[in-house]
Amino acid sequence: MTVNRRARGRMAIGLAAYAVFGAALCAGEDRSEDARVEPLAAVRAAAVAYVRSELPADSGVTEITAGELDHRLRLARCATGPRVESAASSAALSRSTVGVSCAGPVRWTVYVPVTVVRRIPVLVLRHAVARFARLTADDVTVETRTATGITAAFLGSTPELNGRRLERTLPAGTSLTVDMFEPDLIVRRGQDVTLVVQSAGIEVRAAGRALQDAPAGGRLKVQNLSSDKVIEGVAESSDTVRVAD
Repeated sequence: MTVNRRARGRMAIGLAAYAVFGAALCAGEDRSEDARVEPLAAVRAAAVAYVRSELPADSGVTEITAGELDHRLRLARCATGPRVESAASSAALSRSTVGVSCAGPVRWTVYVPVTVVRRIPVLVLRHAVARFARLTADDVTVETRTATGITAAFLGSTPELNGRRLERTLPAGTSLTVDMFEPDLIVRRGQDVTLVVQSAGIEVRAAGRALQDAPAGGRLKVQNLSSDKVIEGVAESSDTVRVAD
């Protein structure tokens, strides 16, 4: 009986020592593996740093966030550090996917979703307005709002209301965006217009007829009344269409 207790005691001590040694060995292996793996936090940080460097100082950015990456991802340690080499416009960086790469010794690229939050001025309706209404400064107030995505879609100053009318009825408190409006038409279908063509520094004018409606800067088909040829141009004014050479 005494012998069995002693044997069991020695076995328990042995198992405990093995467990401690095994744990230390695994920890050593984990540390060794970590030294060979690029931290995902470093990859996300590289994406955020790139976006921050591309945005102008007066962009109104309050927060730049990199999305989470799959925790199972194992990237070889980058000797030169992860970096972003692809270029992108500051407008596209509001909400985009940024490619973070390693040049070596093991090459890899990971695409990191990045979101930019801005504080921007936005025109907001003081009261409900009807479809086809033309708004003035009396109809709106300017408020600062938090926005993500392409902030160019928002109207931020009263001069931007000129030459637009609402496509639909809107309630009070609506933040106004470009897609809520339709631009005024300055050229009407069937209207006589002057066609302007510039080539090699020489400007040529001809009589034409609009075959489509068009807003300022809009493209439309026109007919050259001298040749009856149908061509495409841009509505430059209420009676002028500029045609590409």
